Amino acid sequence: MSYNTETIRNIALAGHAGSGKTTLFEALLHAGGAIQTQGSVERGSTQSDTDSQEKARGHSIDSCLAAIDLPRCHINLIDTAGYADFRGAALSAFAAVETVAIVVNAANGIEYGTRRMMERAKERGLARVLVINKIDTDVARLEALTEALREEFGSECLPVNLPADGGAKVLDCFFHSDGATDFSSLAEAHQRILDQVVEINESVMGSYLDAGEEALTPQQLHDAFEQCLREGHLVPICFVSARTGAGVAEFLELAERLLPNPSEGNPPPFLNLKDETIEVGADPARHVVADVFKIVNDPFVGKLGVFRVWQGTIRRDTQLFIDDGRKPFKVGHLFRLNGKQHVEIEQAIPGDIAAVAKVEEIHFDAVLHDSHDEDLIHLAPLRFPQPMFGLALEPKHKGQEQKLSQALTRLSEEDPCFRVEHHKELNETVVRGLSDLHLKVMLERMKERYGVEVVTHPPRVAYRETIASRAEGHHRHKKQTGGAGQFGEVFLRVEPLDRGAGFQFVDEVKGGVIPNQFLPAIEKGVRQAMENGAVAGYPMQDLRVTVYDGKYHPVDSKEVAFVSAGKKAFLDAVGKARPIVLEPIVDVEVAIPEANVGDVTGGLAGKRARILGTDTQRGGELVIKAQAPLAELIDYPSELKAVTGGRGRYSLDLSHYEPVPPPVQKQLSEAWKPHVEED
Repeated sequence: MSYNTETIRNIALAGHAGSGKTTLFEALLHAGGAIQTQGSVERGSTQSDTDSQEKARGHSIDSCLAAIDLPRCHINLIDTAGYADFRGAALSAFAAVETVAIVVNAANGIEYGTRRMMERAKERGLARVLVINKIDTDVARLEALTEALREEFGSECLPVNLPADGGAKVLDCFFHSDGATDFSSLAEAHQRILDQVVEINESVMGSYLDAGEEALTPQQLHDAFEQCLREGHLVPICFVSARTGAGVAEFLELAERLLPNPSEGNPPPFLNLKDETIEVGADPARHVVADVFKIVNDPFVGKLGVFRVWQGTIRRDTQLFIDDGRKPFKVGHLFRLNGKQHVEIEQAIPGDIAAVAKVEEIHFDAVLHDSHDEDLIHLAPLRFPQPMFGLALEPKHKGQEQKLSQALTRLSEEDPCFRVEHHKELNETVVRGLSDLHLKVMLERMKERYGVEVVTHPPRVAYRETIASRAEGHHRHKKQTGGAGQFGEVFLRVEPLDRGAGFQFVDEVKGGVIPNQFLPAIEKGVRQAMENGAVAGYPMQDLRVTVYDGKYHPVDSKEVAFVSAGKKAFLDAVGKARPIVLEPIVDVEVAIPEANVGDVTGGLAGKRARILGTDTQRGGELVIKAQAPLAELIDYPSELKAVTGGRGRYSLDLSHYEPVPPPVQKQLSEAWKPHVEED
């Protein structure tokens, strides 16, 4: 099919686990003619869940792309994982689309993932559509759920179609007003959404008031509808049964007729080095600008960089730069992804989603461009949950250290919420993810793909250090060794900053008592001391260091002397500034059967947790929201499994750092045996 930017629709399916996103993905592909037979999650035959672990577990782990070619529309569809454990890949898809369709299970109603994905899509300025799935289930209370969605997310949530014949079919209520529905009335729903749409566009409103609905052209209705989506004035609600196919064709029609194309969505937030907005437009004739939102390490094709084209046209043999790289790479082959299939294409225009293979330098969130004019721009980063759950690991078999390192690098390239840390002082490699399940899946994948098995154990908690008061420090570094000596003297002041403020280095030296060329050396010494800590061996943060005086020698002063003087002066000041150890406090959300609430809240209270509230879900499930020290949750997965019989699940997200209790600080300090360097 030949298409242009105006006929492209980019849509991500998101929502809570179990809402039926993958089945809907299959139903849309089948209804749109992209696949001959609709696959089944239970049989492991879907286009989306192609990974062996996805088939075994019966749910998505990665995002999956496929395209649908309708007579007047080309749809790029992305299926995303619902479990919070795999949210990194799901949120990555938001960088590539104009519209997010949040799928809601009609039987379970509004769930944790529904709220979270609605928040993130709104935060990104994307058009949102609420898709109520499984409308054919006996326990579905569709009218009550519709009102609950409006109460939860605002009165701008309005049905764009309604179920009929007991959920056996769906009737459009935006373009039509006649027909019998299961609740409400088509005429009433039609009037409500029409009034909502026309009131935001003055010219459309004028035509509507002057001559009525008949005076409005399909283009006027589309433009007003799209403006409402872009400005958050409307969140359409539509109904489907992915299992029976009810409402699936109507969703495709909604996409074709009313959802924004790449030139209509909110402008992509591209920024320069000063974080000033850069205008990037969907013009095929301008310089190429594309953003890599997904990396796939395919065992047959090699490394794939999947990108969204925002501006310009990419063809085979196009020369592209990566970020501010000096040397371009040539696009040898250009692919469209359809599930696990890679279909070679001639070109990718603005709005297209495509991939290039075997470019080792390509990475997640890279900007691809064909002119040095775009060297220093980047897409505003997505806000990902912090990977707080950690495991220290080492290869099970000797001699696999290099193989382990390569495997971890490949896995971290694919998932922005899977991180690898190397702690030199402990000779320890730590992987961090969003949960124990997240890490378990990644390590199983490492074994399957790369043949590396590991032994794991709990890592050190990522404590930090800071100071509680202002103090001054001084050190004179002087060495004489027969030839040229070393001399540097530093006076500095340390002050605490607000939590999360980081580090500030301030120069208040007057009269040239320390030449400017030695100030970076002093800062280097300070940063070395901060990295090694002053109380318990953990990195320091949230403080300001001000150098205000010192001395130098015109012959003996060297960089190394001021590095040492800066470090020792800093440690002198910190020792007087009431140093404290900070611990990471995480937001915890625990989903459990209601019957286990007492045991779980009691267990959390015993871990110094603060219970913030509970949220009752349909189906007898309760979500407990709390804040707790990460150090207290090291063994929480096994504890939660034991208490709930394996039915509980949880997620962690970094909230802030706060001082540890004095007994804990004393224990950490005593366990740390610092090595005092000799001058």
